[in-house]
Amino acid sequence: MGLDIRKPIGLLFLLLGLILAVYGLAGGPAQYARSNGHNINLCWGSLMALAGAVFLYAARSSRASHTK
Repeated sequence: MGLDIRKPIGLLFLLLGLILAVYGLAGGPAQYARSNGHNINLCWGSLMALAGAVFLYAARSSRASHTK
């Protein structure tokens, strides 16, 4: 069947993670005073982008194994 949800979900996580990480990089230290100085946007954006990359890799490797 050709339906693989990992590719669109991976793209969504990757895109939103990159947006959040860039927002975290652009923010100043005063923005993170409420979180004890931790850049939460950068941390979670990086993790979301990583999860998206894992989803995309899994979709690509699954497609490659089915064509053999």
